Amino acid sequence: MIVRAPAPSTLPSRRSRRRLALRCGLRYAAGVRLAYHIMSSPLGLLFLARTERGLRFLDFLERKSLKRAFAIHAEAVPDAKWEPSLLQLKPVVDQLDSYFCGNLTRFDLPLDLAGTAFQLKVWQALCRIPYGTTCAYGQIAKALGQPGAARAVGLANNHNPVPIIVPCHRVIGADGSLTGYGGGLPRKRRLLDLEARFAQPVSRAGSRFTAS
Repeated sequence: MIVRAPAPSTLPSRRSRRRLALRCGLRYAAGVRLAYHIMSSPLGLLFLARTERGLRFLDFLERKSLKRAFAIHAEAVPDAKWEPSLLQLKPVVDQLDSYFCGNLTRFDLPLDLAGTAFQLKVWQALCRIPYGTTCAYGQIAKALGQPGAARAVGLANNHNPVPIIVPCHRVIGADGSLTGYGGGLPRKRRLLDLEARFAQPVSRAGSRFTAS
């Protein structure tokens, strides 16, 4: 299915909410074909991979080799056929470049994400956090109708397969602390600082989070 992050200053329409439906289930059929590309960014090298339906993975490479990147996803995509292709990942690369330059505040990309029903709900909620703002784990849990599930929200954040594009970096602790981030707290701080620098003052002041 296709998922698109809604504009930061508006709630998704009924039609766009249908687009936010993701695929349940943690595994793909064996032998799925994935196109991949490694791009440079202000946060270091990013590993991008997509199926024919859309972007499936975005990883911070750190010091991991390409072989290691494939191995990390072996359980989710058993016997995957990895094929290098800048052409197929170019829309992702172009939008990420624009984001890092402050020229893009909303990603418009097809995503192909697999997860549990709860993870999908959390990832959908993350896409509704306005650019340049933050939200606490407990706020997301409450908006999802599960006020006691703040810890589960944190775990779902940790399993977000496409950070930055599904903006888990915008979720912070109830006390305002940055808490954990799969890419490391320095990257989380840089992302929040970037958005704070380029966010429109009006949208930042008037925005609020809702998961509905």
